Amino acid sequence: MSAMDITIHSSFLPHTDPEAALAFYRDTLGFEVRNDVGYGGMRWITVGPVGQPGTSIVLHPPAADPGVTEDERRTITEMMAKGSYAAVLLATPDLDGTFARLQATDVEIVQEPTEQPYGVRDCAVRDDAGNLVRIQELR
Repeated sequence: MSAMDITIHSSFLPHTDPEAALAFYRDTLGFEVRNDVGYGGMRWITVGPVGQPGTSIVLHPPAADPGVTEDERRTITEMMAKGSYAAVLLATPDLDGTFARLQATDVEIVQEPTEQPYGVRDCAVRDDAGNLVRIQELR
């Protein structure tokens, strides 16, 4: 039996402010905008790294699913505010250069470049919605 040919196409991160999300992912990280769709006063924005057209992040309104209750919506909002709801792990060959560029903006720094005991060197920031964005050094 041959292996299945499956790639990771899109990952989803919630956002609460489309313009602030664009400012972070497009302007700060340099991702390209691939799609920007509005519906019912909400926006779904697809972004991704230049040169990697097959991999995207969809920035979506939290709790847009009609099956989500008001209580669940409140919990999601609280968890996002604390930064414990969603995360993404990015990678770069130049962690120090990337971190210096992030530090020059008003991005919330969570952790400076650090050698982790589990064998990676990384840093961490939060986007405007509270999502944890970890950036790992490619070796």
